[in-house]
Amino acid sequence: MRSARAITVIGCHAEGEVGRVITGGVLPPPGDSLFEQREYLRTQDDGLRKFLLYEPRGGAFVHTNLVVPPKTPGADAGFIIMEPTDYPPMSGSNTICVVTVLLETGMVAMVEPETLLRLDTPGGLIEVVAQCSNGRCENVRFRNVPCYVAELDAQVEVPGLGTIACDIAYGGAYFAIVDAPSLGFALSPDEARELVEMGERIKAAAAEQHPVSHPGNPAIHTITFTQFAAPLATDKDGRTVGRNTVVISPGKLDRSPCGTGSSARLAVLHARGEIGLEETLVSQSVLGTEFHCRVADTCDISGRPAIIPSIQGRAWITGSHQYSLDPEDPFPEGYTLSDTWYRALD
Repeated sequence: MRSARAITVIGCHAEGEVGRVITGGVLPPPGDSLFEQREYLRTQDDGLRKFLLYEPRGGAFVHTNLVVPPKTPGADAGFIIMEPTDYPPMSGSNTICVVTVLLETGMVAMVEPETLLRLDTPGGLIEVVAQCSNGRCENVRFRNVPCYVAELDAQVEVPGLGTIACDIAYGGAYFAIVDAPSLGFALSPDEARELVEMGERIKAAAAEQHPVSHPGNPAIHTITFTQFAAPLATDKDGRTVGRNTVVISPGKLDRSPCGTGSSARLAVLHARGEIGLEETLVSQSVLGTEFHCRVADTCDISGRPAIIPSIQGRAWITGSHQYSLDPEDPFPEGYTLSDTWYRALD
Protein backbone atom coordinates (compact mmCIF):
# COMPACT_ATOMS: atom_id res chain seq x y z
CA MET A 1 0.00 0.00 0.00
CA ARG A 2 1.36 3.40 -0.96
CA SER A 3 1.34 5.86 1.91
CA ALA A 4 2.66 9.40 2.33
CA ARG A 5 1.95 9.18 6.05
CA ALA A 6 1.21 6.40 8.54
CA ILE A 7 0.16 7.08 12.13
CA THR A 8 -0.68 4.47 14.78
CA VAL A 9 -3.48 5.34 17.18
CA ILE A 10 -5.09 3.49 20.09
CA GLY A 11 -8.83 4.10 20.40
CA CYS A 12 -10.16 4.86 23.86
CA HIS A 13 -13.07 6.53 25.63
CA ALA A 14 -13.46 7.87 29.17
CA GLU A 15 -17.01 7.56 30.50
CA GLY A 16 -18.25 7.93 26.91
CA GLU A 17 -15.95 10.69 25.60
CA VAL A 18 -13.57 9.60 22.82
CA GLY A 19 -9.89 10.30 23.52
CA ARG A 20 -7.65 8.53 21.02
CA VAL A 21 -3.92 8.28 21.73
CA ILE A 22 -1.14 8.49 19.13
CA THR A 23 1.45 5.79 19.80
CA GLY A 24 3.54 5.87 16.61
CA GLY A 25 4.41 7.76 13.45
CA VAL A 26 4.70 11.30 14.87
CA LEU A 27 7.86 12.91 16.20
CA PRO A 28 7.67 15.36 19.13
CA PRO A 29 7.18 18.94 17.93
CA PRO A 30 9.82 21.60 18.69
CA GLY A 31 9.62 23.47 21.99
CA ASP A 32 11.22 23.69 25.40
CA SER A 33 7.93 23.07 27.22
CA LEU A 34 4.67 21.26 26.55
CA PHE A 35 2.99 24.63 26.09
CA GLU A 36 5.57 25.67 23.47
CA GLN A 37 5.08 22.34 21.69
CA ARG A 38 1.33 22.86 21.77
CA GLU A 39 1.77 26.34 20.30
CA TYR A 40 4.01 24.99 17.53
CA LEU A 41 1.33 22.49 16.51
CA ARG A 42 -1.41 25.11 16.75
CA THR A 43 0.38 27.73 14.68
CA GLN A 44 2.84 25.78 12.47
CA ASP A 45 1.62 22.20 12.05
CA ASP A 46 -2.16 22.13 12.49
CA GLY A 47 -2.34 19.62 9.64
CA LEU A 48 -1.70 16.77 12.08
CA ARG A 49 -4.85 17.60 14.06
CA LYS A 50 -6.92 17.96 10.90
CA PHE A 51 -5.53 14.73 9.43
CA LEU A 52 -6.70 12.73 12.45
CA LEU A 53 -9.82 14.60 13.58
CA TYR A 54 -11.45 15.70 10.35
CA GLU A 55 -13.30 13.29 8.08
CA PRO A 56 -12.71 10.72 6.66
CA ARG A 57 -10.50 9.53 9.57
CA GLY A 58 -12.17 11.39 12.41
CA GLY A 59 -15.37 13.17 13.24
CA ALA A 60 -16.84 15.92 15.40
CA PHE A 61 -16.88 13.49 18.34
CA VAL A 62 -13.14 12.72 18.22
CA HIS A 63 -10.30 13.98 20.42
CA THR A 64 -6.72 12.82 19.93
CA ASN A 65 -3.66 13.01 22.18
CA LEU A 66 -0.03 13.12 21.14
CA VAL A 67 2.24 11.42 23.69
CA VAL A 68 5.63 13.14 23.94
CA PRO A 69 8.66 12.91 26.25
CA PRO A 70 8.17 15.13 29.30
CA LYS A 71 9.90 18.49 29.64
CA THR A 72 9.37 18.87 33.40
CA PRO A 73 12.01 17.06 35.50
CA GLY A 74 10.55 14.06 37.31
CA ALA A 75 7.58 13.63 34.97
CA ASP A 76 6.93 10.21 33.41
CA ALA A 77 5.43 11.34 30.10
CA GLY A 78 3.73 14.27 28.45
CA PHE A 79 0.75 14.67 26.16
CA ILE A 80 -0.77 17.37 23.94
CA ILE A 81 -4.55 17.43 23.49
CA MET A 82 -6.15 18.02 20.10
CA GLU A 83 -9.89 18.73 19.87
CA PRO A 84 -12.13 19.58 16.89
CA THR A 85 -11.30 23.31 16.90
CA ASP A 86 -8.64 23.79 19.56
CA TYR A 87 -5.70 22.57 21.66
CA PRO A 88 -6.96 22.91 25.25
CA PRO A 89 -4.20 23.27 27.86
CA MET A 90 -5.70 20.44 29.89
CA SER A 91 -8.50 17.85 29.63
CA GLY A 92 -9.79 15.43 32.23
CA SER A 93 -11.33 12.79 29.97
CA ASN A 94 -8.24 12.83 27.75
CA THR A 95 -5.98 12.45 30.80
CA ILE A 96 -7.90 9.35 31.84
CA CYS A 97 -7.66 7.93 28.31
CA VAL A 98 -3.93 8.65 28.03
CA VAL A 99 -3.14 7.04 31.40
CA THR A 100 -5.19 3.95 30.52
CA VAL A 101 -3.44 3.56 27.15
CA LEU A 102 0.04 4.19 28.59
CA LEU A 103 -0.45 1.48 31.21
CA GLU A 104 -2.44 -1.13 29.29
CA THR A 105 -0.11 -1.02 26.26
CA GLY A 106 3.03 -1.16 28.41
CA MET A 107 4.35 2.23 27.28
CA VAL A 108 4.70 2.94 31.00
CA ALA A 109 5.17 0.07 33.46
CA MET A 110 2.02 -0.84 35.37
CA VAL A 111 2.34 -1.39 39.12
CA GLU A 112 -0.48 -3.15 40.96
CA PRO A 113 -2.54 -2.25 42.92
CA GLU A 114 -1.57 1.40 42.30
CA THR A 115 0.56 3.09 39.67
CA LEU A 116 1.72 6.60 40.48
CA LEU A 117 2.46 8.92 37.55
CA ARG A 118 3.38 12.52 36.95
CA LEU A 119 2.32 13.81 33.55
CA ASP A 120 3.35 16.95 31.71
CA THR A 121 0.57 18.88 29.95
CA PRO A 122 0.47 22.28 28.24
CA GLY A 123 -1.48 23.52 31.27
CA GLY A 124 1.01 22.23 33.84
CA LEU A 125 2.13 19.14 35.71
CA ILE A 126 -0.52 16.75 37.05
CA GLU A 127 -0.25 13.89 39.53
CA VAL A 128 -2.03 10.61 38.82
CA VAL A 129 -2.98 7.53 40.81
CA ALA A 130 -4.21 4.61 38.69
CA GLN A 131 -5.91 1.66 40.38
CA CYS A 132 -4.72 -1.47 38.54
CA SER A 133 -5.55 -5.16 38.72
CA ASN A 134 -4.78 -8.15 36.47
CA GLY A 135 -3.19 -5.96 33.84
CA ARG A 136 -6.20 -3.65 33.69
CA CYS A 137 -6.29 0.05 34.59
CA GLU A 138 -9.54 0.04 36.55
CA ASN A 139 -9.79 3.75 37.30
CA VAL A 140 -7.72 6.90 37.20
CA ARG A 141 -7.60 9.70 39.75
CA PHE A 142 -5.64 12.86 39.02
CA ARG A 143 -4.92 16.14 40.75
CA ASN A 144 -5.67 18.82 38.21
CA VAL A 145 -3.80 22.06 37.63
CA PRO A 146 -4.85 24.96 39.90
CA CYS A 147 -8.35 26.20 39.03
CA TYR A 148 -10.04 29.46 39.92
CA VAL A 149 -13.11 31.65 39.53
CA ALA A 150 -12.69 34.59 37.17
CA GLU A 151 -16.16 36.06 37.76
CA LEU A 152 -19.39 35.08 39.53
CA ASP A 153 -22.79 36.07 38.17
CA ALA A 154 -21.40 37.73 35.06
CA GLN A 155 -24.15 39.32 32.97
CA VAL A 156 -24.11 38.30 29.31
CA GLU A 157 -26.29 39.67 26.50
CA VAL A 158 -27.09 36.73 24.22
CA PRO A 159 -28.90 37.28 20.91
CA GLY A 160 -32.37 35.77 21.14
CA LEU A 161 -32.08 35.13 24.89
CA GLY A 162 -31.58 38.57 26.40
CA THR A 163 -29.47 38.98 29.52
CA ILE A 164 -28.42 35.82 31.32
CA ALA A 165 -26.11 35.19 34.27
CA CYS A 166 -23.10 32.92 34.11
CA ASP A 167 -20.13 32.03 36.28
CA ILE A 168 -16.77 32.19 34.52
CA ALA A 169 -14.11 29.82 35.82
CA TYR A 170 -10.86 28.15 34.77
CA GLY A 171 -10.62 24.38 35.11
CA GLY A 172 -7.79 23.78 32.63
CA ALA A 173 -9.66 25.94 30.09
CA TYR A 174 -12.20 28.73 30.56
CA PHE A 175 -15.89 27.92 31.01
CA ALA A 176 -19.07 29.97 31.04
CA ILE A 177 -21.27 28.02 33.47
CA VAL A 178 -25.02 28.61 33.18
CA ASP A 179 -28.05 27.28 35.04
CA ALA A 180 -29.71 24.61 32.87
CA PRO A 181 -33.29 24.65 34.32
CA SER A 182 -33.62 28.43 34.01
CA LEU A 183 -32.90 28.05 30.29
CA GLY A 184 -35.47 25.26 29.92
CA PHE A 185 -33.16 22.22 29.96
CA ALA A 186 -33.38 18.99 31.95
CA LEU A 187 -30.02 17.82 30.49
CA SER A 188 -31.45 14.76 28.76
CA PRO A 189 -29.96 13.18 25.63
CA ASP A 190 -32.89 14.28 23.45
CA GLU A 191 -31.96 17.92 24.09
CA ALA A 192 -28.49 17.54 22.57
CA ARG A 193 -29.02 19.62 19.41
CA GLU A 194 -30.78 22.45 21.27
CA LEU A 195 -28.07 22.50 23.95
CA VAL A 196 -25.37 22.74 21.29
CA GLU A 197 -27.08 25.57 19.43
CA MET A 198 -27.70 27.63 22.56
CA GLY A 199 -24.31 26.79 24.07
CA GLU A 200 -22.41 28.06 21.05
CA ARG A 201 -24.36 31.36 21.14
CA ILE A 202 -23.69 31.79 24.86
CA LYS A 203 -19.99 31.02 24.46
CA ALA A 204 -19.53 33.52 21.65
CA ALA A 205 -21.32 36.28 23.57
CA ALA A 206 -19.55 35.55 26.87
CA ALA A 207 -16.12 35.41 25.21
CA GLU A 208 -16.68 38.77 23.55
CA GLN A 209 -18.17 40.54 26.57
CA HIS A 210 -15.96 39.03 29.29
CA PRO A 211 -12.34 38.67 28.13
CA VAL A 212 -10.24 36.51 30.46
CA SER A 213 -6.61 35.44 30.60
CA HIS A 214 -4.69 33.18 32.92
CA PRO A 215 -2.85 35.07 35.70
CA GLY A 216 0.17 32.79 35.39
CA ASN A 217 0.22 32.42 31.59
CA PRO A 218 -1.57 35.18 29.62
CA ALA A 219 -1.25 33.08 26.44
CA ILE A 220 -4.04 30.93 27.92
CA HIS A 221 -7.13 33.06 27.43
CA THR A 222 -10.73 33.34 26.22
CA ILE A 223 -13.84 31.40 27.22
CA THR A 224 -13.86 28.29 25.05
CA PHE A 225 -16.71 26.19 26.50
CA THR A 226 -20.26 26.59 27.77
CA GLN A 227 -21.32 24.35 30.63
CA PHE A 228 -25.01 23.79 31.40
CA ALA A 229 -25.30 22.80 35.06
CA ALA A 230 -28.25 21.46 37.03
CA PRO A 231 -28.60 22.34 40.75
CA LEU A 232 -26.86 20.03 43.21
CA ALA A 233 -29.03 17.20 44.49
CA THR A 234 -28.74 14.29 46.91
CA ASP A 235 -29.36 10.86 45.38
CA LYS A 236 -30.83 7.77 47.07
CA ASP A 237 -27.36 6.75 48.27
CA GLY A 238 -26.82 10.08 49.99
CA ARG A 239 -24.30 11.31 47.40
CA THR A 240 -24.06 14.94 46.31
CA VAL A 241 -24.71 14.85 42.56
CA GLY A 242 -24.26 17.61 40.01
CA ARG A 243 -25.49 16.87 36.50
CA ASN A 244 -23.93 18.89 33.70
CA THR A 245 -23.12 18.94 30.02
CA VAL A 246 -20.38 20.88 28.24
CA VAL A 247 -20.68 22.14 24.66
CA ILE A 248 -17.50 21.62 22.64
CA SER A 249 -17.07 23.65 19.45
CA PRO A 250 -17.97 23.52 16.67
CA GLY A 251 -21.06 21.89 18.16
CA LYS A 252 -21.16 18.65 20.18
CA LEU A 253 -21.81 17.65 23.76
CA ASP A 254 -19.11 16.15 25.93
CA ARG A 255 -20.22 12.56 26.44
CA SER A 256 -18.38 12.40 29.78
CA PRO A 257 -18.98 14.65 32.81
CA CYS A 258 -15.98 16.72 31.56
CA GLY A 259 -13.02 16.76 33.92
CA THR A 260 -11.98 20.37 33.30
CA GLY A 261 -15.62 21.46 33.36
CA SER A 262 -16.15 19.64 36.66
CA SER A 263 -12.98 21.32 37.97
CA ALA A 264 -14.26 24.75 36.98
CA ARG A 265 -17.58 24.01 38.63
CA LEU A 266 -15.82 22.84 41.81
CA ALA A 267 -14.01 26.19 41.91
CA VAL A 268 -17.35 28.01 41.68
CA LEU A 269 -19.05 25.79 44.30
CA HIS A 270 -16.10 26.24 46.67
CA ALA A 271 -16.11 30.01 46.17
CA ARG A 272 -19.84 30.08 46.99
CA GLY A 273 -19.35 27.91 50.08
CA GLU A 274 -21.45 25.07 48.63
CA ILE A 275 -18.72 22.44 48.77
CA GLY A 276 -15.84 22.15 51.21
CA LEU A 277 -12.39 20.65 51.25
CA GLU A 278 -12.42 16.87 50.58
CA GLU A 279 -16.20 16.74 50.09
CA THR A 280 -17.17 14.56 47.10
CA LEU A 281 -19.22 15.78 44.17
CA VAL A 282 -20.49 13.12 41.77
CA SER A 283 -20.42 14.89 38.42
CA GLN A 284 -22.86 13.26 35.97
CA SER A 285 -22.91 13.54 32.19
CA VAL A 286 -25.82 13.71 29.77
CA LEU A 287 -25.32 9.93 29.33
CA GLY A 288 -25.45 9.34 33.10
CA THR A 289 -21.75 8.46 33.39
CA GLU A 290 -19.85 9.78 36.41
CA PHE A 291 -16.65 11.43 37.58
CA HIS A 292 -15.99 11.55 41.31
CA CYS A 293 -14.63 14.99 42.16
CA ARG A 294 -13.16 16.64 45.25
CA VAL A 295 -11.46 19.86 46.26
CA ALA A 296 -8.16 18.24 47.25
CA ASP A 297 -6.45 21.46 48.34
CA THR A 298 -6.50 25.24 48.11
CA CYS A 299 -3.79 27.48 46.71
CA ASP A 300 -3.45 30.71 44.77
CA ILE A 301 -2.60 31.71 41.22
CA SER A 302 -0.61 34.93 41.17
CA GLY A 303 -2.43 36.03 44.31
CA ARG A 304 -5.91 34.85 43.25
CA PRO A 305 -7.64 32.19 45.39
CA ALA A 306 -7.66 28.82 43.66
CA ILE A 307 -8.29 25.13 44.28
CA ILE A 308 -6.61 21.86 43.34
CA PRO A 309 -9.36 19.53 42.10
CA SER A 310 -9.16 15.74 42.26
CA ILE A 311 -11.05 13.96 39.48
CA GLN A 312 -11.61 10.20 39.19
CA GLY A 313 -13.07 8.21 36.30
CA ARG A 314 -12.65 5.19 34.05
CA ALA A 315 -11.61 4.54 30.46
CA TRP A 316 -11.81 1.63 28.05
CA ILE A 317 -9.61 0.86 25.02
CA THR A 318 -11.73 0.33 21.91
CA GLY A 319 -9.20 -0.79 19.33
CA SER A 320 -5.99 0.01 17.46
CA HIS A 321 -5.76 1.81 14.16
CA GLN A 322 -3.19 2.78 11.57
CA TYR A 323 -4.25 5.83 9.61
CA SER A 324 -2.55 6.40 6.27
CA LEU A 325 -2.54 8.94 3.46
CA ASP A 326 -2.55 7.91 -0.17
CA PRO A 327 -0.31 10.35 -2.09
CA GLU A 328 -3.17 10.96 -4.55
CA ASP A 329 -5.88 11.56 -1.91
CA PRO A 330 -7.51 14.92 -2.78
CA PHE A 331 -8.20 15.60 0.93
CA PRO A 332 -4.81 15.26 2.68
CA GLU A 333 -6.05 17.22 5.71
CA GLY A 334 -9.61 15.92 5.60
CA TYR A 335 -12.83 17.92 5.43
CA THR A 336 -15.87 18.95 7.46
CA LEU A 337 -19.52 19.55 6.56
CA SER A 338 -22.18 21.28 8.62
CA ASP A 339 -24.52 18.29 8.51
CA THR A 340 -22.54 16.58 11.28
CA TRP A 341 -20.13 19.29 12.45
CA TYR A 342 -22.86 21.89 13.21
CA ARG A 343 -20.77 24.36 11.20
CA ALA A 344 -18.10 23.54 8.63
CA LEU A 345 -14.51 24.44 9.57
CA ASP A 346 -11.72 25.88 7.45
